[in-house]
Amino acid sequence: MKVLYVDDEPFIREIAVMALELDPGFEVHQAESGVAALELVRAGDVRPDLFLLDVMMPVLDGPATLAQLRATPDFADTPVIFMTAKAQANDLQALRALGALGVITKPFNPTTLAAEIRQVMSAHEGSGAA
Repeated sequence: MKVLYVDDEPFIREIAVMALELDPGFEVHQAESGVAALELVRAGDVRPDLFLLDVMMPVLDGPATLAQLRATPDFADTPVIFMTAKAQANDLQALRALGALGVITKPFNPTTLAAEIRQVMSAHEGSGAA
């Protein structure tokens, strides 16, 4: 599964990328901002099967990045999982209302991150949603 992980915090991004790359089922690409992610996908440099987006980023936050990705026909239906430290119930509901398959809260556990992503993806596939 090709994942594009977008997070403005270099240390957090590095930990997540290392954790996911330990799993042979993941091919991980990264971007330091929503703008950089859009440039990568629009240039055709990355064709992810999943977007893993940080919520709080400068310039273009996760929800705004998702809106622009959805406006790009090739990525209108690409699954998205948000990662955030804001884990209040209303925050999580708002992110799911934007079309996210799920939300992983920070700080995340690097040893279980790949399994959490798989769980969210399999729950989505099992729901019959497209």
